[in-house]
Amino acid sequence: MISLQSYVGGRWVTGSGDPKTLHDPATEAVLGDVRPGGLDFGAALAHARTRGGPALRALGFRQRGELLKALAGKLHEHRDELIEIAARNGGNTRGDAKFDLDGASGTLAFYAQLATSMPAGNCLPDGEGLQLGRTPRFWGQHVWLPRPGVAVHVNAFNFPAWGMGEKMACALLAGVPVIEKAGTPSALLAYRIAQLVIESGILPEGAFQFVAGSVSGLLDLLGPMDAVAFTGSSATGALIRGNRNLVARNVRVNLEADSINSAVLGPDPEADSDTYGQFLANVVVDMTQKAGQKCTAVRRILVPSGQLDEVADALRERLQAIVPGNPLQADVRMGPVASAEQLRDVRAGIDRLAAVAQVVTGGSRPLPGPGYFVPPTLLRARDPDAAVLHELEVFGPCATMIGYDGSAAAAIDLCNRGGGSLVASAYSDDRSFVEQLVLGIAPWHGRVWLGSEKTQGQALGPGAVLPGTIHGGPGRAGGGEELGGLRGLSLYLQRTAVQGDRAVVGRTFGGEGQPG
Repeated sequence: MISLQSYVGGRWVTGSGDPKTLHDPATEAVLGDVRPGGLDFGAALAHARTRGGPALRALGFRQRGELLKALAGKLHEHRDELIEIAARNGGNTRGDAKFDLDGASGTLAFYAQLATSMPAGNCLPDGEGLQLGRTPRFWGQHVWLPRPGVAVHVNAFNFPAWGMGEKMACALLAGVPVIEKAGTPSALLAYRIAQLVIESGILPEGAFQFVAGSVSGLLDLLGPMDAVAFTGSSATGALIRGNRNLVARNVRVNLEADSINSAVLGPDPEADSDTYGQFLANVVVDMTQKAGQKCTAVRRILVPSGQLDEVADALRERLQAIVPGNPLQADVRMGPVASAEQLRDVRAGIDRLAAVAQVVTGGSRPLPGPGYFVPPTLLRARDPDAAVLHELEVFGPCATMIGYDGSAAAAIDLCNRGGGSLVASAYSDDRSFVEQLVLGIAPWHGRVWLGSEKTQGQALGPGAVLPGTIHGGPGRAGGGEELGGLRGLSLYLQRTAVQGDRAVVGRTFGGEGQPG
C-alpha cells in the first residue's frame, strides 16, 4: 500500500483530502491511493518559470535533444520493472505494457534524433526568407522561438507512459518546462516514471514536475506564455477549453478527446487476399489491445452489406479465442479494463448499443470471479442510421459492424457521422475507391490509414500513434494536434516574422551563409 506523492517546487509532497484508491483491476486488490489536494501550484509555476525554463533554454535544441536521448535510455533500462507495474495497476498484458512503454521511449528517442538536425541555439527558421520591399535588401524571415512559459500536461489513464512521454518530448525539446498530471486509475506507473526522471538528474531542476492528484486551481494561474495539452473525455476537455482564465488570457490549449473511429472494408478484397486478412487482424488487435481502451481503437466496422455474414463469422471466431484474464499470466492476451467505474461505463455502453444492434459475441454480462473484465464484444447494427452508433464511444473491447452498399459515397457518409475522429482505416486495392474515400473523409479525420496488398506486414496498424505524423483530429476528437515531427513543437514555440536588412535578417535568423 503506497500513497502517491507529487513532485512540485523541487520536493516530493504528499497531497491532502479524501484519498482515491488505486486497485489491481484483475484482482481488485488495493495497491495504494492518491490524495488530490494540498499542492501549492503558484510555487510550482514559479519554480518552472524561474529555474526550469531558463535552464532548458540555456542549452539550445541540440543539447535538449541529448536530454531526451538520456531519458529514453533510462526508461528502457527499467523496462521490466515498469512492465510489472503496468500489469498490476493498469491491467496490461506484457504486450500491452510494452506497447505503452516502448511508445514513450521510442517517441523520446525520435525527438532526440530530430534534434540533431536542428540549430544549436533556440532560433528555428520556418521556411525560406522572402523579399518584402522594392529590392531584396528589405527581407523577411519567419522564425520559431521558445515561449517563456510552462506546459501543463493532463494525461489519460490508458497510456500513462506513452501519453506523458510524447507530450514531454515536444515541450522539453522546445525549451519549455513541464508539469505532468497523471490519470488516476493507472497512476502508479506514471509515478514510478516520475521517480526515475527525478532520481536520474538528467533534466535541470524545475524542468519536470509531477502531479499525482488534481490540477484543480492550476489552470486559473496560467498566463499567455503557458500552454495546456489535454487527453481525455470530450466533457472534461470542454471544461478546460472554457476555463475563464484560459479564455481571458488566450492560453494555448490542445485537446485530444473522444473519437468514434472507423475501419472500412472496401468492396474489392477477396476472403483469401492479404488485404482482407490485414483487415481482420487489425480490427481484432484494435478491439482487444489495452482491452479496447485506446483513443485510436476502432468503434465502427464498415462492411459491404453482402459480406456482413462472412465477416461476422470470421471476427467471431478470432474474438472468441481471446479470453480475458489476469495479465500476469503469460498466456493471457487481454486483461481487464482499468477500474470499477470504467467497467460500469463499458457495460452500460454495450447495453445501449445492443438496443439497436445484435450481439455477435461477448456482451455486457458479468464474468465470474473478481476483476474488471469484459469479453471482446462485437455487435451488428440493425439500422446503420441509428444515431447512437455514431455518437457513443464505448471505451472498451467493443465495436459494431455496420453494413453499407459498397460505394465510396456511402462509406464517406458513415465515417463522417462520427463528428470528427482521430483515425479511419480503409482496406482496398481499388485505387478509385481509395482516392474517393480519402478525399471525402480527410477533412473529418486527423489520420487516414490505408491497408492493401502492398502494405501487408510493412507497418504497425492504425491504432499505433507514430511520432513522425500528427496525432489529433477535428471536431469531436478535440480539434488539436500532437507530434508530427517538428509540428509537435508548435504549441510551445512562438512563430514571429522578422523584417529588415537582409544582411542581418537572413544571416542571423535565416541561416544564410551560416553552417548547418
